Amino acid sequence: MHVKPVAPALHRAEAAGRRLARSWSDSPRALDVLTALSCLGLMALDLPGLAAADNSLNGPLAAAVLALGCATLLLRRRAPWVSFLAALLFIGWLHELTLIQFALYSVGRYRGRRAGILATLAYVAFALMLFSVPGWPEPRVETLSSFLSLVVPIGVLASAVGIAAYRHDLVAELNGRRAEAAVLQAVQQERTAVARDVHDFVGRELTLLTVRSEVLSVRARETAYAKDFEELADTARRAHLVLNDIIVQRGERASTPGVDGLAALAEESERAGSPVRLDLDPEAHALSPLRQAAVYRVVQECLTNAAKHARGETIEVAVAVEGRQVRIAVGNALPERTPGRAPVSAGSGTASMAERVRSLGGTLTATRSQDAYLVVATLPHG
Repeated sequence: MHVKPVAPALHRAEAAGRRLARSWSDSPRALDVLTALSCLGLMALDLPGLAAADNSLNGPLAAAVLALGCATLLLRRRAPWVSFLAALLFIGWLHELTLIQFALYSVGRYRGRRAGILATLAYVAFALMLFSVPGWPEPRVETLSSFLSLVVPIGVLASAVGIAAYRHDLVAELNGRRAEAAVLQAVQQERTAVARDVHDFVGRELTLLTVRSEVLSVRARETAYAKDFEELADTARRAHLVLNDIIVQRGERASTPGVDGLAALAEESERAGSPVRLDLDPEAHALSPLRQAAVYRVVQECLTNAAKHARGETIEVAVAVEGRQVRIAVGNALPERTPGRAPVSAGSGTASMAERVRSLGGTLTATRSQDAYLVVATLPHG
């Protein structure tokens, strides 16, 4: 009888548990539940005191009321004012100041500075009003100053922390939008660069076609094919004009080099301190100009990334023609220690490189392991 080993099953269960814990910990709902439970735990420490101070609540009923109040924290993202009102009720009825701290933090965190300040002022005013009620609380605080020394710091501190977290979220969101805009801009620039390369390469061929058609039209002027050659020349001219109209903002930018420029890239990288081993398939020279430009851009961006994140490591560059596909592989080892200062990077180079490859019907993958980084791009042969 074959018995399955227990260790693999335990490992799978442990991995599944980690995945579940990771997905749950990243969920905002999980954080809300944890917040409510934390508040309930703090207030539960004072259950005996609450039951003794208010004869209308016994132990189980007090626990139920506190649980209901803490449950309002589950709505703190969408409706933080619900928790705030419940906290004011707890202050006036049970003389409980724990929930108000969580409520003020939630108002400041999810509604901003104005709402946080307004909620804090309302809380302090409500507490002062209760202070003026005879017999509240028991035993009554001796002086107003001692009362305020407890009430005001609780509200101001909780609200200030919430407002600071709100501002932090705004800054993080702004940075995220800036990064997204940088990537979109890089993709758009790469699309423009591809369009310019199309104009340069295809325009050159259309020019040659036009000239050749005109020559043939002149030579065949006295033959039956003269009209056909004239129409062919006119068609080539119109195609060139249409191409000029479509490709806008051409400027004076030079076209992207082809595979002949890879050796210069390797030399430039070596001068910068990152040696390059270049393995270039001779058949790559027969690729179309657009595909050669894509090969150049992929290698160029990979060398730039390696110089930023793995300076001094040898970079392996291989360009091979495999049947009807062109494969570009660029890999490098990663340093054992992370640089003390992070390199300046907009994070948009990879996006523009991938856009160039996709525009030609290819694919690009970037794989990072513990000690190496590898980029593989494939292009259809053409």
